[in-house]
Amino acid sequence: MFDRVLIANRGEIAVRIIRACREAGLGSVAVYSDVDRRAPHVLLADEAVRIGPAASAESYLAAEKLIAAATRTGAGAVHPGYGFLAENAGFARAVEAAGLVYIGPPAGAIEIMGDKTRARARMLGAGVPVIPGTDPLGSAREAVARAREIGFPVMLKAAAGGGGKGMHVVEAAEELEALFERAAREARNAFGDGRVFVERFLSRPRHVEIQILADGQRTVHLGERECSIQRRHQKLIEEAPCTVIGDALRRRMGEVAVRAAEAVGYRGAGTIEFLVEGEEFFFLEMNTRIQVEHPVTEFVTGVDLVREQLRIAAGLPLLGGGEPPVARGHAIECRINAEDPAGGFLPSTGRVDRLEIPAGPGVRWDGGIRRGSEIGLHYDSLLGKLVVHATDRAAALGRLRAALEGLAIGGVETTVPWHLAVMDEPDYRANDISIRYVEEHPDLEAAAGSELRDAAIAAAVLLADDARKEVVPETRGESRDGRRGLSGWVRAGRGW
Repeated sequence: MFDRVLIANRGEIAVRIIRACREAGLGSVAVYSDVDRRAPHVLLADEAVRIGPAASAESYLAAEKLIAAATRTGAGAVHPGYGFLAENAGFARAVEAAGLVYIGPPAGAIEIMGDKTRARARMLGAGVPVIPGTDPLGSAREAVARAREIGFPVMLKAAAGGGGKGMHVVEAAEELEALFERAAREARNAFGDGRVFVERFLSRPRHVEIQILADGQRTVHLGERECSIQRRHQKLIEEAPCTVIGDALRRRMGEVAVRAAEAVGYRGAGTIEFLVEGEEFFFLEMNTRIQVEHPVTEFVTGVDLVREQLRIAAGLPLLGGGEPPVARGHAIECRINAEDPAGGFLPSTGRVDRLEIPAGPGVRWDGGIRRGSEIGLHYDSLLGKLVVHATDRAAALGRLRAALEGLAIGGVETTVPWHLAVMDEPDYRANDISIRYVEEHPDLEAAAGSELRDAAIAAAVLLADDARKEVVPETRGESRDGRRGLSGWVRAGRGW
């Protein structure tokens, strides 16, 4: 149906998709802005097309340029990755209107699940448990009245988007009026839609999501991911499976996730996200795309989710018509961002002047950088994802800590020191976590800062020591056995 795919994205996910295309025997077309002209995804693809200046609105968000690039290069399909236009129903429709295959769900499913209030209504109709809440509200006064019915604390949410924009916890009625206006303003700025609704606030839930695949004939799930470690609603560490839920709850969540996907006629790879508290779970949202954290599911199931996206888009049955494999072992992913954890996670910019990637059994690096990459403020700060797999969670933690110690990225500040601090934190090691973990452990930022200071001191000492050393020519000095010149052992090895 198609033999070449245009990847309408950049960074590590573009690299990931290009590799999947290569394994599937498909050609790949990368797109790039001016600042990405030497990026890894550009160098890896079979062909690359410039689509504009650095500003995403003039490049990676310019749907007409992306479609024109696909048409010009003979790409029969478009893969949106995640972010940018990946959950834009209008883009999906435009791709198909151009006679191309959109590697993702139907536009109607994107549209419904992208609107939180419509999604809630559809899920209620399908018997999916949702958090008690309201439809979009017309005023702060109405919000106060409905919040009192639900019971404080409540959460204000933007109806048209996610990622933490327009979201605020409200503890009491007197706070609600000002926060309502603020949430509406943030929603308008972020999504062009100022509608806001109210829902019950859960105190310490876990964020657990279910990976689904659907081919139009059949919908299956591939188990769950634990995604509770997040900051400002952005995930930082993900695991598979969630080790604190029992088999009965796991089975119920999987069945409900499949029902939710079927309720919108879903096709392709997607994720149903839940908040879990005790034995209760509630629908949060659906991500109608491949997730950043998909590698942990790939590790425990052995299923290549991006290859499955390509297969389904080509009209082939998911999993070759087979059943989902039984999950084995435990996988953990750390998102490595160009941010300074000791400075409040502010973005860090610069040129990557050092890149050492750990390797070994059960270690995977999905990256979008190379030595010499320029890290700016134009796009998301994600540099790559460090993922490990082992027999159980304890073994995976040990492997991940060693891998983090072996990952070196120079030229910009990264979140590696913070991740290392988390690896040693008792609550995390005991798996006593919730979506409040980061705010409950502010000391981790200080710990990350101390690790950076220790590393800087060690580097300074080594540099000073090197500066004091005298460089001795080969013809001078004595060997360790007292003879002048180089020893026989050294002379024997000089050609190596």
